[in-house]
Parts: sequence; C-alpha cells; structure tokens
Amino acid sequence: MRSIEHSFQEFVDAIQTARNDNDFERLATRVTQSLGFRWFAYLRIVKDAPKLISSYPKSWTSRYLELHYEQLDPVIRRARFEYDLFRWGSGAAMPSGSTREQRKFFEEATTFGIESGITVPIRGGFGRMAAFTLATDDRAVRTERLMAKSKDVVQLVGLYFHTHLAARLGEECDPAGVDSVLTQRERQCLAWAARGKTVADTAILVAIAPRTVVFHLDNARRKLEATSIAQCVAEALRRRLLP
Repeated sequence: MRSIEHSFQEFVDAIQTARNDNDFERLATRVTQSLGFRWFAYLRIVKDAPKLISSYPKSWTSRYLELHYEQLDPVIRRARFEYDLFRWGSGAAMPSGSTREQRKFFEEATTFGIESGITVPIRGGFGRMAAFTLATDDRAVRTERLMAKSKDVVQLVGLYFHTHLAARLGEECDPAGVDSVLTQRERQCLAWAARGKTVADTAILVAIAPRTVVFHLDNARRKLEATSIAQCVAEALRRRLLP
C-alpha cells in the first residue's frame, strides 16, 4: 500500500495539470481513497451561489443543490465560523443549538451512506467561503482514527484543491487588488519570516504543521509575484502588508 506521503505528493504533482471540474474530481477521488475515505466534497460559496464538486452519490448531490441544503447543512454552517479542521457525523456530538431540521438533514445523509467525515474550512474575503470534506460510510470512531493518522495531509489537500481550482477559474485576485488577497495565515507566516524565523519556528508560533507554513509562504510568494521568500517579504513590507 502506498504511504500517505507518497499519495499526497502524487496529488500535489497531478493537480498542476487539472484543467476542468472532471479533472479536479478525478484527482480528489484518488487521493480521498488513498487516505482511507470513501468520498470527497468541495463546496464553494461566492455571493450565496454554491459550486459543488464531489464524488458523493449523484442522487444526493442533486437533492442537496435542488433543496439549497448548503443553507441548512450544519457542517457548512460550522465551516463559516471556524478555521481549524473538524470532525463530524454519527457518534459525534451535534453542535449546541442544532435544530430539528438540521438533525433530520444528518439523518437523510445517512440514508445515502454518508455517516461521518472531516471538513477543512476555507475562509476568504468579500463573503467567500469554501469547505473541503472527506467522508466515510462508517461510524465516527473510524473517522477519528483517520483524522489522527492524516490530519495535516487532509488540511493541505483541501487547501491545494481550493487554491488550484480558484486559479483555474481566474480568481487569483480579489476585486480590491492583490493587497487584500493575502490571507491572515499568509500574513502571519510572512511576518515571522520577516523577523528571521525558520519554517520550524513559525510552525510552533502559529500552531500549524511545518508543511502548512510552507504552503502559506508559497501562496504569498505567488500572489506577490516574488521569486523567493526573501523577495516576498521585501515586497510585503514595501506595500505595508505586514503588522
């Protein structure tokens, strides 16, 4: 069986060549299964308009979009307000304040085999948000084991998927310009780099994995059109983007 690291690297290399929704779905499905999950789902919401790419049963995704379940889905509602990856599903406690309709939503999802999963919240500016989910048809106890085994990789898979899909859709820049595109994490990582901190140092200070620090620094470098992190820091300082 291929290692998690090998599967992740294969995904990172292959996603560079994805050109359309079918390509993204195929690549995400492959890495999803290699990580021990059954399905993936990526939901992006811009100005209340949902875009869904997933390997869930088509009968479920059609119903989900037709009934505007993105407005009810407790997982998506939670992803709007959280930054860290979280676990959900059968055996996991429902969020406090959950409505009868939300509980029925989870019950309906289980009729399609969707029992539990892990979701990566992805926050953007101007009301944009996205969520990348890996799900299984098993109880949450197995999801807990999978999360403990590959939490960092799942987080990065979701971020890479979102970043490359947005780039293909021509969304690299916000209407307000490059300055507003840098995320809070990108600014944090750049700020510590400007203070001479290494990737390992920054990972400890920001409480994220080292490779996640690398991901955010690479994104910032690309957005500021820099050829190195040093140049990226200099450009960010020139534009007064850092605290």
